[in-house]
Formats: sequence, C-alpha cells, structure tokens
Amino acid sequence: MIIKKCFTPALALIILLSGCAGIVEITGQFLDGSVLAEKTLSRYRAYKEYGAVCDIDIEIVENKNKESSIIISVSDFPMIKLRGTLPGNDGVFYFSSLEYLSGSTHGWNEYTSQLYGSGRLVLREIAVLETIEQPFQVQVTQGRVHRYDTRVTGNEALTAMRNRYERVTTLAQWMLSSGRMKGQPLKEFEKYWKPILFPEIAAGKQRPEGWRQGGDIFKTAEDINWNTSYTERVFPPELVPVRDSGTMLRDWEEALSLVYLEYEWERLINIISDKIILYKVK
Repeated sequence: MIIKKCFTPALALIILLSGCAGIVEITGQFLDGSVLAEKTLSRYRAYKEYGAVCDIDIEIVENKNKESSIIISVSDFPMIKLRGTLPGNDGVFYFSSLEYLSGSTHGWNEYTSQLYGSGRLVLREIAVLETIEQPFQVQVTQGRVHRYDTRVTGNEALTAMRNRYERVTTLAQWMLSSGRMKGQPLKEFEKYWKPILFPEIAAGKQRPEGWRQGGDIFKTAEDINWNTSYTERVFPPELVPVRDSGTMLRDWEEALSLVYLEYEWERLINIISDKIILYKVK
C-alpha cells in the first residue's frame, strides 16, 4: 500500500522542536503512533564513563495489552533495538526481534526482523546481562519505506525491505571479505567506503587509483554515467547489475546505517556477549 502524507502544522512543530539529529526517526514514530505504543516500567544503563565499551540501555516495557518485554539499546548502533522476552525466575530470556529505524535526506526505512538467541538478565538495583546463545537475524517480518511524502506499507513495503536487506547483506559480505578497516564510527565508515563503491561521484583525489582505464565502457543509469568496466574489475558478479543500475547507490543513500550495521554486526554481538553490569536509572 502506498500512502501520501502531507506535513501538518503539528508535525512541523515536532520536527522543529526535534532539531536536526534524529528528525526522521522521530517523525516516523509520530506518523505511525509507535512513540506512544509502549510505556517504560524500569530502565537500566551501563555507562561508558564507568568502563563499559559503550552506553547500553535495557528497558522493561509494557504495551497497551499489558504484555511486557525487554528492549536492549547500544549507543554505537542507535538505529536498532533488540527486543526479548521478560526474564523468567532463572533470569533466562529469549531474543525475539530486531527493530531498525533510520533515515536520510530522502526519507527513512523501518523493518522488524525475527531474532533467534537467548541470554540471562538478573534484575535488581544492579542488573547483570549475559548472552547464552548469540542472537542472529532470521528474516524480515515487517517493513515500511518512506520516500519524501510517500509511505509504502503492507506487503509492498515488506517485499521492498526484504530485497534491500538481501542486497545490503551481499554488499557487506563482499566489503568484509576485503579485509579492510572495521570498528570505525559511521562517518569514518562512509568516508572510507563511498569513493571505492562510487568513484564516479567522488572528488578526484578521493577516487581509487586506476579506477578508470583506457577502453573502459560507461553506462548511464539514475542520471550517473557508471564505469561498468570498473564494476566488473572490482565487484563480484552478483553485485555487478546492482551497481550498474544505480540501485547500490540508492541503497547507500537511503539506508547507509543498514550497510554499516551489517558490516559491523560481529562487533555488536561481541559488545552484548560480554557480562554487562547495569545500574538502575532513577
């Protein structure tokens, strides 16, 4: 389903009050009502300043049906939340879903994927989080795509997000196989990889050496003249049509943080796999 949305005065006010950072995320939650869907019962935090790898939050939340769950947020990956069941008497819980929400100047993407894995969470004034079985994503189960004033929902959006996720996963796997840098902030990640993936739109000094050679063949798509010979020299066969059609650039521009998430997935898992001490937030 495709829905056209117009900005109302109320929505414009929320955007203005939100500031530049996180505008699209807040706007997306406002449009679909999810910002009001759950209430937080309690909250715990591991602080980077006290020795944690990064700030980590755990919220115990309750939805309108009085169903409770836990949400784990990691400051290095603000685009996602990891959801799990409420711990039993033994502290064991099961990861249930990953919720992704992030945007760009073109709009924003949302998806929920099923997670498999388990952990132990002991909730007292000081909480302890441990991973028993490392979580992994099974498949995208819900999706929504927002492009400017157009919202794509339902089966169409689910198909679009599943296809995008598969393309991004394939791209990230190739990037990882190169053995190049990992563990960098998103801005540094973008700065390093964008000229390699898209030298046609990079500044001259940033382009890879020898990216253009005599006899190279070019093809225009999405208003960009792509060096298809460079594509064939550098990328695996499954990514050749994705880059030469401009689809890779569209994925990069509209869902950069998703590429980053897949590229840094192992680091995310390592962060939550260590025993984490969290303090109750008053």
